[in-house]
Amino acid sequence: VQGRYAEAEPLLKQALKIAEKAFASDDLEISSVLNNLAVLYKYQNRFPQAERLYRRALAIVENALGPEHPDVATIYHNLGGLEHERGRYARGEPFARRSVELRQKALGRDHPAVAADLAALAALLDGQGKDNEAEQLYERALAIFERAYGPEHYELAISFNNLAAIQHKQGDHAEAERLYKRALAMKEKLLGPDHPDVAMTLNNLAVSSKSQGRNAEAKRLYRRALLIFKKALGPKHPKVALCEENYALLRLEMKA
Repeated sequence: VQGRYAEAEPLLKQALKIAEKAFASDDLEISSVLNNLAVLYKYQNRFPQAERLYRRALAIVENALGPEHPDVATIYHNLGGLEHERGRYARGEPFARRSVELRQKALGRDHPAVAADLAALAALLDGQGKDNEAEQLYERALAIFERAYGPEHYELAISFNNLAAIQHKQGDHAEAERLYKRALAMKEKLLGPDHPDVAMTLNNLAVSSKSQGRNAEAKRLYRRALLIFKKALGPKHPKVALCEENYALLRLEMKA
């Protein structure tokens, strides 16, 4: 949660070694550690390693609990999220749809875990330009989250950020800015001001500010986002490259 991935990796690898010595190779305890290490590798941009661990965890969970268990949906959710991080949105969509199908069947339409799956599917659809279905899924997920958690939960912040991105694409920059600012305030409160997820919303808010002609504000937001990304993720992470590209385009425009 704190974004301290380099510190977390040796601890998770040690936990995996201990679990593999203590339990059988198909034990659920091992699948849990595999899943957590895969999440870490995803954030470190080590996608092939993350995928191998997710698939190993999936095989264990399916064998132990059956292919229709909601814990299987968790691995499909994560596989979809991995493909989203890789920018392979169409490849991730079937994983996300499977997670929704399994979890909804097991837990009902209004469970917050189903809402998380809906939001993940919406993000993959958004990446493919399927804006109408994505927006409907985001709004459905947001309503479930608000009923389940109240107005100040992290899942709401993610949904506000994602809805803002759709509004921005559709040209409603004022509404996009409102949603981005709401997401930013929630993330800063819940995660702290130096978390990479905060930086992602700062980058998005900068894009919105630039679209509305407020270049000086956009510059300030990009610079803050870059500082956070570089410290948390390292200078070669794709999110650093994305933010640097956006910032460079802004500076060219300001010099013109």
